[in-house]
Amino acid sequence: MTSRPRLVIIGAGIVGCALADELTVRGWTDVTVVDQGPLFATGGSSSHAPGLVFQTNPSKTMTEFASYTVRKYTELGCFEQVGGLEVATTQERWQDLHRKHGWAESWGVEGELVDAERCAELWPLLDRRRVLGGFHVPTDGLAAAVSCCEAQAGRAVERGARFLAGHTVVDVQHKGGRVTGVAVRTAAGYRVIEADVVVCAAGFWGPAIGAMAGLTVPLQPLAHQYAKSGPLAGLSSGPILRHQDADLYFRHHGDRVGVGSYAHRPMPVAQHEIGPKGTTMPSVQKFTEEDFDPAWWDAGELLPALRKSRYEDGINGIFSFTSDGFPLIGEAPELDGFWVAEAVWVTHSAGVAKAVAELLVDGHSGVDLHECELNRFEPVQLAPAFVEERGKQNFVEVYDVIHPLQPMDSPRPMRTSPFYARQLELGGHFLEAAGWERPHWFEANAPLLEDLVRERGGEPEPLVGAARRQEWAARHWSPIAAAESYATRENVALYDMTPLKRIEVGGARAAAFLQRLTTNNVDKKPGSVTYTLLLDAKGGIRSDLTVARLAEDRFQIGANGNLDLDWITRHAPGGVYVRDITPGTCCVGVWGPRARELVQPLTDLDLSHEGFPYFTCKSGYVGQVPVTAMRVSYVGELGWELYTSADLGLKLWDTLWGTGLPIAGGRAAFTSLRVEKGYRLWGVDMTPEHNPYEAGLGFAVRKDKDFVGRDALSAEVTRKLAPLLSAEVVMGKEPVRHQGRTVGYVTSAAYGHTIERPIAYAWLPIELATPGTQLDISYFGRRVPAEVAAEPLYDPQMEKIRR
Repeated sequence: MTSRPRLVIIGAGIVGCALADELTVRGWTDVTVVDQGPLFATGGSSSHAPGLVFQTNPSKTMTEFASYTVRKYTELGCFEQVGGLEVATTQERWQDLHRKHGWAESWGVEGELVDAERCAELWPLLDRRRVLGGFHVPTDGLAAAVSCCEAQAGRAVERGARFLAGHTVVDVQHKGGRVTGVAVRTAAGYRVIEADVVVCAAGFWGPAIGAMAGLTVPLQPLAHQYAKSGPLAGLSSGPILRHQDADLYFRHHGDRVGVGSYAHRPMPVAQHEIGPKGTTMPSVQKFTEEDFDPAWWDAGELLPALRKSRYEDGINGIFSFTSDGFPLIGEAPELDGFWVAEAVWVTHSAGVAKAVAELLVDGHSGVDLHECELNRFEPVQLAPAFVEERGKQNFVEVYDVIHPLQPMDSPRPMRTSPFYARQLELGGHFLEAAGWERPHWFEANAPLLEDLVRERGGEPEPLVGAARRQEWAARHWSPIAAAESYATRENVALYDMTPLKRIEVGGARAAAFLQRLTTNNVDKKPGSVTYTLLLDAKGGIRSDLTVARLAEDRFQIGANGNLDLDWITRHAPGGVYVRDITPGTCCVGVWGPRARELVQPLTDLDLSHEGFPYFTCKSGYVGQVPVTAMRVSYVGELGWELYTSADLGLKLWDTLWGTGLPIAGGRAAFTSLRVEKGYRLWGVDMTPEHNPYEAGLGFAVRKDKDFVGRDALSAEVTRKLAPLLSAEVVMGKEPVRHQGRTVGYVTSAAYGHTIERPIAYAWLPIELATPGTQLDISYFGRRVPAEVAAEPLYDPQMEKIRR
């Protein structure tokens, strides 16, 4: 077994120990784990963590992390598989548990919905009169965190790793943009441990360690309260328990009950406060009874026996929170060899460690990590004030019933396009993504809906599709989207595409670089636009891109986010520059059958089909505004994306709007139109877990050239992304069944206002992806009939776009 590269892990908590185990089993045995505390109760979060592991999560990746953690720790003998029970005391929670049961089914976790009687059997202390029902997962349970550390560290040591207590990291050494080691202070003095790779698994100390490497680690430590009851007579062991309607969870400690609360005010802890304010250990702050008293009262409402007791052994224990609730995994963008595995709770510890080990050893992970990658954030999302405020809000909402489109209230607005003022005037209803304010519909278009309904004899269905939507699911949606969709198909609409990430790649070797990095042929003449893919080494789809060649040595890329910028930058050779041009530019999509009629009188460009073919671009003027025009469409209609500098964006909008032809379209209509046309959304419809042929994107792959991931590709597929026509509008992530057996899950879903049918895309076994196959979608616990359809569902001959 190889002993290189030399690797140092900072932190001997549960993540560091798990990573040492996962690395050494893969042959990386020159591993040194350092920690400032004792082994293995080091004083971090692992040392006080209650150890509850509930596997089911709306994220497939987070569920897979937790499931692997359960399997591994069970094998190691440090996991007690007592089961997990989540109870509902409100109808909203009861419906949410039905959704959660669907996620479990989609992601392969066995669970069941149970009535109040069964809940009381599982937890006899429950007041069954308060409970409507519950969600029970037999394989959930309790991880003894410190024991898990010891077991994994022991295996790593047997393979050659070493663990060093009392080693405080005081600096991350580097030279020429590459990490070279860590400097530590011990009782014996100062020394440097040389390393080729350093992984920061320091938990809530991550920001301080990251600063030594010149890296912002965007996590916020927050204190969370936990206490135990006094002894209770007749208490027997049972499942871990969540009472999320009161922000509480429970577990057994022999004849006592442990109670954790998220009901109190957020308690952020700054890096410099952690040690000085620690009590029994750095991660345990002084217990504030006044914050816990209301939670204890609520706990007694569910478990009346607690009223006969008094809480004891209370702590304010520190955990790490991020602005979006996901871990931080990956390599620093500007210091090669410095990695982080941060903001990871016990629940996901072994799964995250396995993924990081795979990245280091193999260059790619077996699971989709895009939600967790360190470099997913935009610069504005790295501001300490932003990280703290969003971290505190995530603490408050950790057990809330959250709609997938529900934005955080603050801090907003952060990023706005030049069209924002006009969108406000039109009554835009804004949600948020990547810090951008994004209009989902416009109240100014309500009269259009009224006119359409009147033309249909006063009956809004089936155009609107409101009757096909579950009430809670229809939050953050408006029937106005039907009017905006209709106007796009029949007239012309303006869509704000400014939040789309725009990257400029240039230099003499730019064409050769992009040709090697992406799947399609982008080395065409200037003025060409190409849809192409980024793959990882195993052929998984990292992203999809639109690449416009503006000059021999300059390209503009429409990308999905900061991860694409990071990937392209990391791979760029000397002589090629990569630049994020999003902040200084803007884009409006002009789409609909009257798009040419709208723009042609305003421009010096020839917009005829012959003069401006599909998937080409030109530079010119719209009124007085210089633009780059690209003839592309993500809604399936004739039109152009018009790009200009941010300072001229408002002038561009006003010039187009002044003709009196267009309406403004929002994201709700955009999604409906996109799904009707079958256009994929990366991160939802396909991820690195899928290859292009499975995703229906084989047309974007040129096997006659060399590109990253080519050798791992196979055109033979066993599954396929397919459109379903369903009886109701679902939300996404629901399980799909065939003859009572779970066979796949939903990705994108919307109501098709043009075809007047609910649509859901789903991953299915290839033998079931044939049009006409009858399936069921499990939606809030109900059976929703669905049928596989042929795609695209709208304009299969591309006549609308190519006219």
